[in-house]
Amino acid sequence: MEIFDIVDEKGIPTGETIERTQAHEKGVRHRTAHIWIVREQDGKAQLLLQKRSAEKDSFPGRFDTSSAGHIQAGDEPEESAIRELHEELGIRAAKEDLTFAGCFDIQYEKEFYGKMFRDNEVAFVYMYTKPVDAKKLTLQKRKWRAWSGSIWRNWTPHCSRPETKGSASLWRASRLQNNGGRAEDN
Repeated sequence: MEIFDIVDEKGIPTGETIERTQAHEKGVRHRTAHIWIVREQDGKAQLLLQKRSAEKDSFPGRFDTSSAGHIQAGDEPEESAIRELHEELGIRAAKEDLTFAGCFDIQYEKEFYGKMFRDNEVAFVYMYTKPVDAKKLTLQKRKWRAWSGSIWRNWTPHCSRPETKGSASLWRASRLQNNGGRAEDN
C-alpha cells in the first residue's frame, strides 16, 4: 500500500496522509517526482521518453517522461527522484547529478478501465544530463512496456510557472557542468 502526504498548492505537506487509491478516487493533491533525461544531439536538446505498461492505471501504453513516480509520505522530492531513476531504469544518481527545474501542477479527471481516475499532483521536476545509453538501461517491467521506436525526442522547453521558465538555461548550465561542455552521443 502506498501512502502519500496530502500537500498544499505549493507541494508542502499539510501533516495529513492518504492512500494512493483514495487520492486518485477523490482527486486529493499529492506530490510526484519527474526526471527528464536530457542530452544534446546535433545542437538540439533531446528528451528521453518511455512507453508505459499496458497494465498502468492511467494512460496505459502511452509515452511518458524519462522517469517519474509518486513521492511517498515522509520522503523528500529529491530523494524520490534518485530512487525512481534507480528503480525504473537502473541509473544510480547522486544529488549533484540532478538539476531542479521547478514544479508544475497536474490536474485531470479521466476514465480508465471503466473507473474514474482523478489526478491532482504537484510535480517536482529534475533534469539528469549525464550520458545515458538507452540500450543499457534496466527497465522496471511492471511499469514500462518497452523502449519503442525513436525514444529521443527533440525538446524545446515551454514552461508556464515562473519558477520553471529558466529550465532551458538550467539544462544548458547542467550540461556544461556534467559533461565538461561536451555533447555526448549515446
